[in-house]
Amino acid sequence: MSFPAAPRYTLAPVDVPPASACLTPAAAAAELVTRFRRQRPPRAGSLIVTIFGDSLLPRGGAIALGSLIEVAAPFGLNERLVRTATARLAQDGWLAARRVGKRSEYRLTEDGREQFAEATLRIYGPAGANWSGRWTLVVLPSLPTAQRQRLRRELAWQGYGELSSGVFAHPLPRTLGAGGGRHAEFPTGTLLFDADLAAPATDTLLIEKGWDLKELAQRYRAFVRRFERVLGALGEPPEPETGFVLRTLLIHEYRRLHLRDPLLPERLLPPDWPGTRAALLCRALYAAVFAASEKHLSRVGAQLAGALPSADAAVLERFGGIAPALR
Repeated sequence: MSFPAAPRYTLAPVDVPPASACLTPAAAAAELVTRFRRQRPPRAGSLIVTIFGDSLLPRGGAIALGSLIEVAAPFGLNERLVRTATARLAQDGWLAARRVGKRSEYRLTEDGREQFAEATLRIYGPAGANWSGRWTLVVLPSLPTAQRQRLRRELAWQGYGELSSGVFAHPLPRTLGAGGGRHAEFPTGTLLFDADLAAPATDTLLIEKGWDLKELAQRYRAFVRRFERVLGALGEPPEPETGFVLRTLLIHEYRRLHLRDPLLPERLLPPDWPGTRAALLCRALYAAVFAASEKHLSRVGAQLAGALPSADAAVLERFGGIAPALR
């Protein structure tokens, strides 16, 4: 997997609040942890999903429970919360547990790996492909309520907008599930169209009907304000634990936001789309803390058989390639 190089992120002075000039990396991390801990109920399971997908998947996808408890401690997650969250993730099919004596290890299941692989392409991958001008339309048949709701969630995750009840659209070819070519997951009777939009309708009107880009833009702008302040505090590489906290909460917030993004082609987006700025900022900050965060993970993380494996080299291709920024 090879992504095209992304442009470097240049932080204009006006983007950084004056207070960030005196903000240390540790203080910036503490602010993010405080914000995370204000969530009610505590989102321990969601954060552990981020840790597995972002940090552990490139390093074997498994960790001893004792190490995971230590990894999660800087975020304010105590042992009880971690044990409860991992047990629930195992019940949901994301993780599989293995015991050796009194010690436990959690590993991503095959299904969990597949779902993370698909999410990885969305979160760390390049911008959408060039658009042909045509639309993919999906018309669902009459379905039981539970099945219809499941398909609606999956189609929304894939970026489809719902134009009316049971009618979905996206400007790029999309399929259900990972790996492409899984149209068999659509129920019998589903209609799929590769269509042109005829006058007097316009692409703008269709987008306004299918997606709430104003709300998404507001969320992206808030993300940019928050993490430009963090980037402004990184005058030098952070300490390993601080780097890990910054990396994890950066991806945790970006993941939850970016997976709501339909990833429309650039020519269909409003001018100065803040999602583009958010992606460049995320790449710059991720590269700035990556090396320190890996040191912390090597020091704290372990499997039952010993130390975590080294990270897969493909991790350096995230966001179009972070290796140049590391040098």
